[in-house]
Amino acid sequence: MRRTEQLQGLRMLKLRDTLSRWESSALSQVEAAELLGMSERTFRRWARRFEEEGEDGLLDRRLGRRSGRAVPVEAAAEVERLYRERYAGFTAKHFHEHLVAHHGFAWGYSWTKTHLQHRGLLTKAPRRGAHRRKRPRRPMVGMMLHQDASPYAWLGGRPPLDLVVTMDDATSELYSAILVEEEGTISSFLGLIETIAGKGLFCSLYSDRGSHYFHTPEAGGKVCGNTLTQVGRALAQLGIEHIPAYSPEARGRSERAFRTLQDRLPKELKLAGITDDVDAANRYIREVYLPAHNARFAVLPDQPGSAFVPVEERQWRDILCIQEDRVVAADNTVAWKRRRLQIPPHPARAHFVRAKVRVHEYPDGEIAIFHGPRCLVRWRPEPQENADDALRPAA
Repeated sequence: MRRTEQLQGLRMLKLRDTLSRWESSALSQVEAAELLGMSERTFRRWARRFEEEGEDGLLDRRLGRRSGRAVPVEAAAEVERLYRERYAGFTAKHFHEHLVAHHGFAWGYSWTKTHLQHRGLLTKAPRRGAHRRKRPRRPMVGMMLHQDASPYAWLGGRPPLDLVVTMDDATSELYSAILVEEEGTISSFLGLIETIAGKGLFCSLYSDRGSHYFHTPEAGGKVCGNTLTQVGRALAQLGIEHIPAYSPEARGRSERAFRTLQDRLPKELKLAGITDDVDAANRYIREVYLPAHNARFAVLPDQPGSAFVPVEERQWRDILCIQEDRVVAADNTVAWKRRRLQIPPHPARAHFVRAKVRVHEYPDGEIAIFHGPRCLVRWRPEPQENADDALRPAA
């Protein structure tokens, strides 16, 4: 028996009992109305209906009638068809947003979720665990950023890739999201470059203790503050504090962002027809997905203003790269990744034999050699498919 029918039976029993007591003069109309929780006028109307129609007059005539505000049968069938044929696997919230934005659906999210659950297309979410207290957000944008990566089948036509995300702690706004074969030093630099070029220098970076972020002498132990990785060295040169996380729970904010991304991003890429092209996927993420994601999920900071410090490219470009020292050989060359890099004649010195120089490798593939603050030579990768050994001097 439906709950509404049960409630009507109880209501009828109470009405009959109160009406009989009123008829026997045990209660006045005012007392009977107060007992039933209605006005005296409403009680007189129910008494008249009972006198004219008997118990049938006490039935709720709304039961069994379709509400005028109910979703039309045709619209409900169309919602079910769209979910089965085009949006299978979407969460109720994500699916409802597409219904409103692209299909002119005018009814609410709660109805959509309930309808899909009743039709067996969605299962109810499990009950949440014990209550935990969130770490307060930083009050202003640019005070602390998170960088993390998540391996997942982001593109249906390829094996799992890593999505490297850079996110603001104050607002959960994603400044960068890049798909790569495997996260590492270069992918971290790419996220930092995209963020700093667009926003400026920030105060601190919060990350896990991956080997490209920190040197950890013992697995699972504390990081070594005296030995810096390439990323740690670059952050120190830029004056950005690097904060290690010691548990997944400590990175809860970025972990929750990845749950949302894993649910939504692969489906949006599939809708856009991108299944195996990483470059096309990264363009779509940067130009289409991130603006929509931030508009939907970013929150307002507690304080106005910004902790970002605008900087020019020349102030960070030669820092956000791999840097290693080399000693110049007798033929004015240096060894770099099974190659010999030739230093050309330079007006500052007759030669650089046995001089200590610094090789820079940039995320875009460019290579440069520095002697102190002076750049001796740069090579840019040739624009061809097999460009591992194809370098040309910069103009």
